[in-house]
Amino acid sequence: MAGRKEEPKIQPNNDLEKKIMEAFEVFDHSAKQVVDVREIGTILRSLGCCPTEAEVQEVILATENKEATGNVPLANFLPYLCKAMVEHRFYPASAEMLLAAFRYFDEEGRGFLTKERFTQLMLEEGEPFTQEEFDEMMQTALDPVTDTVTYEYYINQLMVLYTFIMVLLEYNSA
Repeated sequence: MAGRKEEPKIQPNNDLEKKIMEAFEVFDHSAKQVVDVREIGTILRSLGCCPTEAEVQEVILATENKEATGNVPLANFLPYLCKAMVEHRFYPASAEMLLAAFRYFDEEGRGFLTKERFTQLMLEEGEPFTQEEFDEMMQTALDPVTDTVTYEYYINQLMVLYTFIMVLLEYNSA
């Protein structure tokens, strides 16, 4: 295209920017520092963020290319996400908050939820999981012997996984 100059490549100024750019580049199939809006949620989650779908839409709205909708340029995404992460937005719930939530739904104080009750909560209440997300979660959450979700064990598994992801991100940026 004659007349159209390509934007200079953005270079990271610090470790946070480097981490964000590395996650972004995985989905930048054209190598032009642009991704499809449908990848934003995945990019956020790969960085250890836990946004709701409404928050993902908020990020897209704030960073989407206004001239070429459907795309998010790194030039828009990087400063927005750096600010959001410094403000601790999109952080996962703490183990204590998760435990309190599980205990709220465990009205009999048994330390577990039945598969049926857990399924109802995850697929029908609040911001429901997709079937694919739910199936993936159940691989870790469900005890195959008792067919229940022993929530203290499950929360521990989540925290171990989250810590592992954070260590990997830290290690890969070093």
